[in-house]
Amino acid sequence: MRARTLATTVALAAAVSLALGGCAVSKGATVRADGTIDGTGQTLNVLVGIDTVYPKQQKQWQAEMAKEFKKTTGATLKYDTYASANDELTRIQTSVVSGQGPDVYSIGTTFTPTAYSLGAFVKLTAKDWNSIGGRAKFEQASLGISGPSQKEQIGIPVASRPFVMAYNKELLAKAGISKPATTWDQFAAQAKKLTGHGVYGIATDYADGFDPYKFTWAMSLQSGNPVVSKAGKATIDDATMVKAYQTYFGWLTKDHSVDPAAVGWNGAQALAAFADGKAAYLPMTTAASAPSLNQSKVKGKYAYAVMPTVPPGASTLPSQGRAAASILSGDNVVVANYSKNQALAFAYVKQVTAEQEQLDFYKTFGQLPTNAAAAAQLEKSDPTLKPVVRAGKQSIATPFTGAWSDIQLALVNINTQLIPSLKKGSVSTSQLKSQLKTAQQAADSSLAQQQQ
Repeated sequence: MRARTLATTVALAAAVSLALGGCAVSKGATVRADGTIDGTGQTLNVLVGIDTVYPKQQKQWQAEMAKEFKKTTGATLKYDTYASANDELTRIQTSVVSGQGPDVYSIGTTFTPTAYSLGAFVKLTAKDWNSIGGRAKFEQASLGISGPSQKEQIGIPVASRPFVMAYNKELLAKAGISKPATTWDQFAAQAKKLTGHGVYGIATDYADGFDPYKFTWAMSLQSGNPVVSKAGKATIDDATMVKAYQTYFGWLTKDHSVDPAAVGWNGAQALAAFADGKAAYLPMTTAASAPSLNQSKVKGKYAYAVMPTVPPGASTLPSQGRAAASILSGDNVVVANYSKNQALAFAYVKQVTAEQEQLDFYKTFGQLPTNAAAAAQLEKSDPTLKPVVRAGKQSIATPFTGAWSDIQLALVNINTQLIPSLKKGSVSTSQLKSQLKTAQQAADSSLAQQQQ
C-alpha cells in the first residue's frame, strides 16, 4: 500500500512540477550585487523533526536561528516540526501534491532517496553549492547520500550521526583485553569473556525500531553484499545475510553474552544498562550518548571505538567487501521546487552549516558537524571523539533508491517477527530463511514500483 501511495505521489509531483514550470515563479527575496540577500517582508518556512531528547534546547536554538536570520536577511524564519517518519512522509506528500508548503525540509539521510524519487526538490547546481560555500566546505563522506550522482544531488548535509561502539575500559582491562575488537568474530569472543558476575558482554536493543537492521546490513556489506545491487535487485535472501543474522542473534542465543531482557529493549534501555555498568560493550551508539554517560556510573570509565569492519567468519576484509564502519547517518536539508523563496532557503542553509554554528550545534545536541573545518576542530579539541569522526569518514550510504524506506521496514520486521523465538532462546535456520524470503519479496515489490 505504501509503495503504491508513493508511486501515485511521484506522478502527481511530476504534474505539479510541469504546471509550475509554465509559470513565472518569483523567488521572493532579492540578491544584492555583493551576493547578500534582502528578504525584507518575506517569510521562510522550515520543517524539521522534533527533538524528543532536547525539546527545550531545540526551541531555544530555533529562536536563535530566527534572530540571526532576521539580522542577515531581513526575513522572518518560521519552524514547524514532524513527530515521526510517517508524519514526515505525509507532510511531504501533501505539500508535493498541493504545490505549497515548507520551503526547506530537514530529513533523515536514509529518507533522502525517497524524497528524490518524488521529483519535488531542487537539484543542486554549481551556483547553488557556491551560494552556501561550495561542496568542499563539507565532509565528503557526508555527501554520499545527497543524490544518485554528484550531478543529481538534492540533499545538503547539516548533521552527522555516525554509529560507533562504547566500551567500558575497566571491564576490558580486568578481563585482560588490551583493545576493543576490530572483527565481529573478535567481538563475539571478547563479549563471552566479559560476561559473568552480573555483567554481560553486550548491551543491545533487539526490539528497537531502527537499530537492528544496521548491524546486519553492515555485516552483509562487509562480506560483499550491498543488499540492493547496482542493477537495482534486492539480495536480502543471500547467504551473507543468513550469516549476519545468525551472528547478531547468536550473541544472545548461542553465546549468552546479552541480557535476555534485551529481547524487549529499545536503544534507550540498552544505553541505560551500559551506563549502569551492567555491560562491557554498547554497539550501535552515537556521540549523543555522551551527555548521559557522563552523568552515570561509567563516567570516566568508557571510551568510543569504531565498530568492527571485518565480517563474521573472516579475519580480514574480503576482496569484494567494503569496510563499512556505519551507515551514513544524519540529516540533510532539501529545498522545495515550488518554493518562491529559494534564495532565502540557500541563505538559511549557509547559516546552519557555518563552522561556528556547527560547533555550537554539537555542544547542544551532540550531533557531529558536516562542516569539514568544524569537524577537524572538534576532533582536535576533543580526542575522545576521534573514533566517532573516523567512523563518520568510514560511513557508507545505504542504497540510493526510493524503495529504501520500504526495504528498511522489511529488514526491521525480521526482528519483530522473530522476537517470540528469541524470547524462547533460539532461532532456527528455517525460521530465519523464511523471514528473509518475506523481506526479499517486499523489497522486490517496492523496487518494481520504482521502475514503473
